[in-house]
Amino acid sequence: MNSKITLFIDGLIKWDYLLFGSVFVLFLLFIILGIVLRKKIILAVLFILLGFSILLLGPTLGYIKLHETLFKNSTQVLSQKRLQFMEAVVVKGSLTNESNKYFQECKVTVSVYAVSSNKLKNYLKKLKPFKKMSIIEKDITKSETREFKIIVEPFTYSKDYNISLGADCR
Repeated sequence: MNSKITLFIDGLIKWDYLLFGSVFVLFLLFIILGIVLRKKIILAVLFILLGFSILLLGPTLGYIKLHETLFKNSTQVLSQKRLQFMEAVVVKGSLTNESNKYFQECKVTVSVYAVSSNKLKNYLKKLKPFKKMSIIEKDITKSETREFKIIVEPFTYSKDYNISLGADCR
């Protein structure tokens, strides 16, 4: 756990620090407003609740939205083939840099999940895939599309399945 926190802090960029700082300033502003308006109890409680909700939700949602915007990319599954003589699936895909930034590295992840006839079960199974494999692609320039191949092994699932592809770039 300690190494994950250290890795997260090492991966922060200047925009993350700006986001976290502005969230903290907004929190302090709403708390001070709540204290100043303590005579109007409903308004004071509203400002204090708003301040704490910004403190709790702001960094998480802001970080996710900021990185979606700054490091925008798209992935596409080009083909998938289950091997006959080996317990594996070969997934060929492409990664496109849609951002205005140069990507130093992208972690491309293939997730395999079971398929059901129930829509709710399908949604839940997407959240918890039964098999995941990842590779690292390095040095992707602006508007570059790079093709890759990932072998998911061991793959012993015999029923119907779907494959999704995602990338986390820096």
